[in-house]
Amino acid sequence: MAEHTERSIVINADPDAIMAVIADFPNYPDWVSAAREVEVTVMGSHGRAREVRFVLDAGVLQDTYVLSYEWDVDGLAVSWSLVSSELQREQRGRYVLSQQVPGSTKVTYELTVDPLVPMIGQLKRRAEKAITEAALNDLKKRVED
Repeated sequence: MAEHTERSIVINADPDAIMAVIADFPNYPDWVSAAREVEVTVMGSHGRAREVRFVLDAGVLQDTYVLSYEWDVDGLAVSWSLVSSELQREQRGRYVLSQQVPGSTKVTYELTVDPLVPMIGQLKRRAEKAITEAALNDLKKRVED
């Protein structure tokens, strides 16, 4: 069964700078520790990725999967859903950006994952928390550096 996790962080940058990092998939291996390979396989009509293939290596967890992306026209949100995966039945996610004041943006990361392999609830929640926290902290570090 899929579980929903949501976390937020404040990043010292404007939304357009943050969204530019989120949309720069070819450079994910430079700052996303588990991303071994990231390839845009289908471009959308507005110059943003429509489908992206990921090769993930997080030690015990290794997966190759494809996500389909939808970019909000206002540039303040992007959502994705799973197209294919070796280890996941479902994945849905979303980044929502909300500018607090100029130069400061709240980033909310929503994630729903349903792995093919059954997991104990407590272990799954711990893994989801680790994934969302790492993603937000890595994004903050990349944007602010």
